[in-house]
Amino acid sequence: MKAIKIKKVRVALLCLLTGTAIFSCNKILDKTPETALTTDQVYRNVYDADAAIVGVYGKFMGLAKQYIVLNELRADLMDVTLNANADLRDLNEHNVKADNPYADPRPFYAVINNCNDILKNFKIMLADKKFTDAEFQQRYSDVGALRCWLYLQLGIHWGNVPYVTDALETIDAVKDQSKFPVLPFNQLLDSLVAFANTLPYNKPYPSGATINTGLVTSYDGFNTKRFFIDKYSLLGDLNLWKGNYAQAATYYRKLMDHDGYDLDSPNGLYTGGEQFFKEFKMNFADVASNNDLCVGYIRFKESDINSLIDNNGQGWRSIFARSQDNLWLQQWLWSIPFSSNFNPENPFVNLFSNNGGSYLLKPSQAAMDNWNTQTQANGFPFDARGNFSWRMLNGQPVIMKYLYNYLDGTSFLPINPLKKEGRLFLERAADVHLHFAEAANRDGRGKIAYAFLNNGLGTTYDPTPGVTGRDVTNIMNTLNLPYPYSFDARNGEVPRYRGDWYQNVGLRGVARVNPVAVDSTNAIAVENALIAENALELAFEGHRWGELVRVALRRNDPAFLADKVYNKLLKAGNGQAATVRAKLMNKNNWYLPFKM
Repeated sequence: MKAIKIKKVRVALLCLLTGTAIFSCNKILDKTPETALTTDQVYRNVYDADAAIVGVYGKFMGLAKQYIVLNELRADLMDVTLNANADLRDLNEHNVKADNPYADPRPFYAVINNCNDILKNFKIMLADKKFTDAEFQQRYSDVGALRCWLYLQLGIHWGNVPYVTDALETIDAVKDQSKFPVLPFNQLLDSLVAFANTLPYNKPYPSGATINTGLVTSYDGFNTKRFFIDKYSLLGDLNLWKGNYAQAATYYRKLMDHDGYDLDSPNGLYTGGEQFFKEFKMNFADVASNNDLCVGYIRFKESDINSLIDNNGQGWRSIFARSQDNLWLQQWLWSIPFSSNFNPENPFVNLFSNNGGSYLLKPSQAAMDNWNTQTQANGFPFDARGNFSWRMLNGQPVIMKYLYNYLDGTSFLPINPLKKEGRLFLERAADVHLHFAEAANRDGRGKIAYAFLNNGLGTTYDPTPGVTGRDVTNIMNTLNLPYPYSFDARNGEVPRYRGDWYQNVGLRGVARVNPVAVDSTNAIAVENALIAENALELAFEGHRWGELVRVALRRNDPAFLADKVYNKLLKAGNGQAATVRAKLMNKNNWYLPFKM
């Protein structure tokens, strides 16, 4: 039985990596000669259920290009090159017509319909005792969470959309508003929060030695441990959008405290160990070896600009290049690889690379200026995260985050032009920290938000930072506050303390840039600083448009969004800058035309 299970899981994973639909996956698994399979043939047992899950994630990967382009090009950090076609230019200038392929909601609904079919059949399998309760809860929650994420994207970009939870014969059935009325974005969020709260299992799939669903496995050099949506992060985001700030912070805190993550334990339960202090904590640098995810310099050469750690195996750049080792796991929550051996093909080489690709999109001048107006702790007048997010290649600014597995790490020439290796980046610890800080700030905890933004909890809650040999019992912590705001970052010797958060150094501490001088009692000022930090840390990763929309809606201030897009276009010398700003001052123009 074990050998059969391993074979089925590997073939199911092949379906994910090829983007093959679930029915094809099961056809491969069972080598059935029929051209079409009935429900009885594809939802028979837990292995078929696993094939359904990896099948829908395979189809989800086909959204990668649309997801990144919509979330980045419409905002302020990405711009078009001279090679871009009219569809991309229209997105950049917010002049989108219904026939623009990037504005087509149908690919999202196609994946949603797969989710709906799977959820319906999972319930039938449970009723027919083809599942245990635990098997059902884990898988149903995963697919349900993925559907929520897809609907959140639809709401962010199209505003008012049909909320369909039935499995449809064809996607065109979505057009029937008598059955599927269009929901305003705010009502859609209500529905998503309500459904997400019913999901019975919020933790990752177990992957320990004694408890393993079989979905967490390795294939062709990839481990699936972070292939699946993180449900705590999703729940945090949904509540953040709705303004349920304490609840959002609670979900983010559960994630940062590893609720359900196996870490170094063989049975999926935390038993202690150094990895706990590092994973999802935005921890301090290893100054001796630079074996970390921080901006760093060769030890004792910190004043030499040429000693900046700039390679695929060390430091902040390696977040986007390294293999799935323990350091990678400290940062990534959700990331799916593209392999040259399977479909779908990595779309990012064509979008971003000027060597082996079409070079259609580039960093905006506004984004580059953001990084170049920061100051590092050693006095250097730039933020090195910019150096690793983009660089000049052949005299052109190139977005690099998606190219480190395609280009040679030194020459920046294609390793093999025919092998377009890469990854779809979806969620990482830095995003969770920024969202936790955003929620905490709006919940009246501005000082905690300040700590997460700048140099961490220990430094912020230490009245005399840098002094050693002290009793730190009553400092470097917020243990007097209720959960989720009670943190122990104590790091002392007399008596010895190593609080759970003692290695936390904050977003700007990890980046080695000076703290932002902001009044932590001014919620708007702190929020502005967090959104600015989002641009420095997470540029090009698919978050930016949503961040701008959420804050602009919260404040009922269209200028918050319109001014940032205007500034991008103005710095690019785009003559449509003023016209676009005037258009975006009406929030109805934030949303794409919805056409099915």
